[in-house]
Amino acid sequence: MHIVLYKPDIPQNTAAIIRLGACLNLKIHLIEPCGFNLNDRRFKRVVMDYEGLCEVIRHNDFKSFLRKYKKSRVVLMTTKAKKKYYKFKFKKNDMLLFGKESAGVPKEVHQILKNKIKVPMNKKTRSLNVAMSVAIIAAEALRQNNLLK
Repeated sequence: MHIVLYKPDIPQNTAAIIRLGACLNLKIHLIEPCGFNLNDRRFKRVVMDYEGLCEVIRHNDFKSFLRKYKKSRVVLMTTKAKKKYYKFKFKKNDMLLFGKESAGVPKEVHQILKNKIKVPMNKKTRSLNVAMSVAIIAAEALRQNNLLK
């Protein structure tokens, strides 16, 4: 299972997602540019020693990521989706794409990807923290594929 972060811009969230990846055996992909340096002390404080326990793959941009994984199914998590995550059938090698915290993904990415899902929320709220969203979606995807240990 793969978690893909599109131009993440909050170091603590990315670090928490890498820790989650280490704990749940997820591969983490970072679509550059990140809005911070991976040597940032806020990143290091949260990631602790988990960074070496998780495979983190960095991509120069979204187009190079798509070229490399052109045969993979990329599933976009977005508040704009109509389909709820628990009604979606995940596959073992899905690439679960999460947008940057401040802006999501651009319209072009929405247009390219056909699989889009969301976590239903209270209508008075805008969005979940991205690390929370990753945990919710990853847990369901792993559960559906009997990959939780």
